[in-house]
Amino acid sequence: MVSILAKFWIKDYRNMADVKVRQAYGMLCGAVGIVLNVFLFLMKFIAGQLSGSIAITADAFNNLSDAGSSIITLVGFRMAGQKPDHDHPFGHGRIEYIAGLLVSVVILLMGAELFQSSLHKILNPAAIDASPLVLMILAVSICVKWYMFLYNSQISKRIDSAAMMATAKDSISDSLSTLVVLVTTLLAFLTDIQIDGWCGILVALFVIWTGVGAMKDTVSPLLGQPPEPGFVKKVEEIITEYGGQGVLGIHDLVVHNYGPGRVMLSVHVEVPSDGDILVLHELIDLIEHRLASELNCSAVIHMDPVCVNDERTNRLKGKVAEIIEEMEGNVTFHDFRVVPGAAQIKLIFDVEVPFDYVMSDGQVMEYLQNKIREMDEKYFAVIEVDKAYV
Repeated sequence: MVSILAKFWIKDYRNMADVKVRQAYGMLCGAVGIVLNVFLFLMKFIAGQLSGSIAITADAFNNLSDAGSSIITLVGFRMAGQKPDHDHPFGHGRIEYIAGLLVSVVILLMGAELFQSSLHKILNPAAIDASPLVLMILAVSICVKWYMFLYNSQISKRIDSAAMMATAKDSISDSLSTLVVLVTTLLAFLTDIQIDGWCGILVALFVIWTGVGAMKDTVSPLLGQPPEPGFVKKVEEIITEYGGQGVLGIHDLVVHNYGPGRVMLSVHVEVPSDGDILVLHELIDLIEHRLASELNCSAVIHMDPVCVNDERTNRLKGKVAEIIEEMEGNVTFHDFRVVPGAAQIKLIFDVEVPFDYVMSDGQVMEYLQNKIREMDEKYFAVIEVDKAYV
């Protein structure tokens, strides 16, 4: 149904890379979610009143909260699509993550409420008066929620939306929780076994677990997380294509994500120090434009001149490389240069170590300085410790 509606209501609906198309999909899914959840609430509320089941009634209000979550999703996508302004020069894309976080909070609140209601049912048990109509309503509800999970998860992957993935997880948790309620109601209908409250507890715990998972998925991009490996690989492929024109290597790639479609990156590109600076600058501009057009991002490249034809520099660089290769973990170095002096010879370079490396930054510097001094007392290492942000 959503795919059919998209063809009628979303212009250029196949172009998922377009920010406006992406926003339209989010709003469409939010609107469909509101309609379906209100429909499910009405059906389950009636079924809960007819049967006297606290689990069914609680499940009904869970769907009503889902309608509120869909409203949050719809408004979130609408606000995220606003253009950058004076107060928000990087746009409003992260509002989508905030919307997903709010949905997660709603899930947790409903889980807590369901847990409390189920506990009350255990302490004050009452018989469930189930009927074929009630059972049929629950079965239809499971199918509808499963359908909502499918279209939300499918479209969330297409447009890379954490908020919609949170909604999808909420839908699958609702589908499974309603299945538990159906089994409980069916058991009460066929036998005298009354476990309505206990099943409600299980459903509540599952809902809470789902809410925690959805919250993690939305908090991570808000706090800042590494870019997708596929994105990093594309950046590296585009830049290294120009190896024959002056690009010697890249390092210090940093990606800032201000919401879907609003990505900024900076990277250092090594070029020969004896090259024509105007030609190299033109090359760097070309690479920046390619990154912007092909990856839909804003790219800034810092040009690092590297000495490639000096025999002593290359020899000392090889010696330092051997020392670093002997270190544990994924340690690399770059920006190597030699500054000779009368009393000492400075070996200046940056070393990149993982965040969870076994040695502290200070220990890494001390270790390398001692190793380099062992090569020759005149050698003095000037080291800057970097971290890998990808």
